[in-house]
Amino acid sequence: MPPAGTHRRAVLAVAAGALAAPALAPAAFGQGKFPDRPIRLIVPWPPGGSADAQLRSLAELSSKTLGQPVLVENRPGASGTLGAQFLTSQAKPDGYTLAQMHMSIVRRPYIVRTPPWDVNADFTHIIGLCGWMFGIVVKADGPIRSFADFLAYARANPGRLTYATSGIATTNHLAMEELAAREKLDIVHVPYRASNEAAIAVASGEVMSVADSSAWAPLVEGGQLRLICVWTAQRSPRFPDAPTLKELGYDMVITSPYGLSGPKGMDPGVVRVLHDAFKAALMDPANANVRGQFDMPLEYYPTDEYRQFIARRAEYEQAMAKKLNLRID
Repeated sequence: MPPAGTHRRAVLAVAAGALAAPALAPAAFGQGKFPDRPIRLIVPWPPGGSADAQLRSLAELSSKTLGQPVLVENRPGASGTLGAQFLTSQAKPDGYTLAQMHMSIVRRPYIVRTPPWDVNADFTHIIGLCGWMFGIVVKADGPIRSFADFLAYARANPGRLTYATSGIATTNHLAMEELAAREKLDIVHVPYRASNEAAIAVASGEVMSVADSSAWAPLVEGGQLRLICVWTAQRSPRFPDAPTLKELGYDMVITSPYGLSGPKGMDPGVVRVLHDAFKAALMDPANANVRGQFDMPLEYYPTDEYRQFIARRAEYEQAMAKKLNLRID
């Protein structure tokens, strides 16, 4: 995964008088300037999670630049794909309806019998934003105290080591399947509805480990759970004792970057206005603070690079689905 090389501050492609005249660019379809009414941003998760918090911050900050409210609408369910479903079935390509684009949306066409969309052709990809810090966590007072212990226990007890994730065919589920295949491990996947539920399940002893984003962090800091590795490129400043997968000998960096997309056929000028406003919001210290609270690494991609990233990722997801014979229907 390429590093997110970005400037700490964004330079908006608007005139100096933008705050006084927030209508920033000609809009498509015969409208005046864009935007001239509120923009809807679909978050395909329940309120209160890390992506919801980061995108709500982004919406609030970008509203100041755009001169119109960016209204968050939560549409949880269907493994986080309801936003994509709306973009491809109902939304007009006028820039007023956007949704989070994440890896489950990219992956879905390759794990169902009837692909619901072509992720390259059926969306307008606008900007790459950030990712998550994933890691493997175990019960603090359990028999596993390191990743080496994790491997040793799995080898000595085939079919007995359980690991939780936030769902079947998620990025973290596929990463664990890849690790298990490399090490020839027989481990048992236990999917939960959300990463915080999975972390609580480990603390209560329902399962032995969780491989997921950092919803487990408070329980690690509270001493109930133990973090045995992280999947970011570098060690986490918050958990400096946990090694990365790369340090453990695996050429794997997994942050599952996400961004924002709209319906296919959006006007390039509208896309540019949205990209610049969301980039400024992303680089704002207030949004950086939210990302820091949830250990979310910056994964900024401008529009063309984000489109290319999605295309590369689609090829990878297709290959992995075929390799693992992955199907959810």
